[in-house]
Amino acid sequence: MAGYNPQHKAVLDDLLLGHPLVRSGRMFGFPAYYAGRKLCICLYEQGVAVRLPEQSAADLLRADRNAVPFQPMGRPKMREWVQINLSHSEEYRRYKAVFEESVRHVLAQQRGNP
Repeated sequence: MAGYNPQHKAVLDDLLLGHPLVRSGRMFGFPAYYAGRKLCICLYEQGVAVRLPEQSAADLLRADRNAVPFQPMGRPKMREWVQINLSHSEEYRRYKAVFEESVRHVLAQQRGNP
C-alpha cells in the first residue's frame, strides 16, 4: 500500500483537531478525521480526500486544478468526495473553508439535515 505525506497530516491536525466534534482515526489504513461518528476527511496516498455536499464537490472539481475525483483503491469515483493534491503541505491551509464545510456537512447529515 502506498504511504501518505506526514507533513500533510501535521497541517491537517493543526487545522482540524481543535474542533470539539472532530476526532482522528483511520480509513483504509490512512490517517482520517471524523465529524461525530462519520468520516469527513482523510489522507490518501499523496493527497487529501474531503467529503462535501454534492454541488460543492462538483464546483471544486470544475474550478480547482488541484482537485480530482476521489477513487480509493481503484474504486469508482465517489459522488460527494474530492481529492486535493498539493505538493507543499502548508498550501492545505488555503482549503480551511473547504475542510470546515466538510465537517458541517457530515455533522448535518448525522442530524438528518442534508
